[in-house]
Amino acid sequence: MLTQAFPQSLVDEVLAETGRVQQRNRLLPARLGVYFVLAMCLFSGQSYEEVARLLTAGLQGARRRRTSWVVPSTAAIWKARSRLGVAPLRQLFARVCRPVATPDTQGAFYRDWRLTAIDGTTFDLPDTKANVEAFGRPPRSGRGEQDVGYPQLRMVGLVECGTHAVFDAAIGALRTGEGVPAAP
Repeated sequence: MLTQAFPQSLVDEVLAETGRVQQRNRLLPARLGVYFVLAMCLFSGQSYEEVARLLTAGLQGARRRRTSWVVPSTAAIWKARSRLGVAPLRQLFARVCRPVATPDTQGAFYRDWRLTAIDGTTFDLPDTKANVEAFGRPPRSGRGEQDVGYPQLRMVGLVECGTHAVFDAAIGALRTGEGVPAAP
């Protein structure tokens, strides 16, 4: 399913354009790293190893290998994601994500106008000093707490009504209101 939405040739183009093509053969090459991050969205409740196993369940048959593929450890997956970075995924999103409604999609159009909405949300981030400095923490409740919750980022998305497809997005620090990332 992922290769239909994100063809291997497109993923390879994006990796080349962002300079993220692997320099040597690894257990989790760059292309598979991209598909892994996308699969994490589909299987968000699963561990790294389980997502990798689910993603590559058909790998043995597809590659016609005699030996089975070994699922990388959590540390190896983390290192592969760090090498990959965000640039390829950001570019892939920009090239692929588009409104998907047809004129027959209920609630997607008013006369000739495509209906869209701006919607915002926040995401918890790992509790690191860099994330706190870049994005901030939720506000304190006034009861004297020093560090409240995990650092969070604010995301504002342009969403197609009728399908709920997010086809543009911006992120910013938690301290910014939704209007700041949404500004043109």
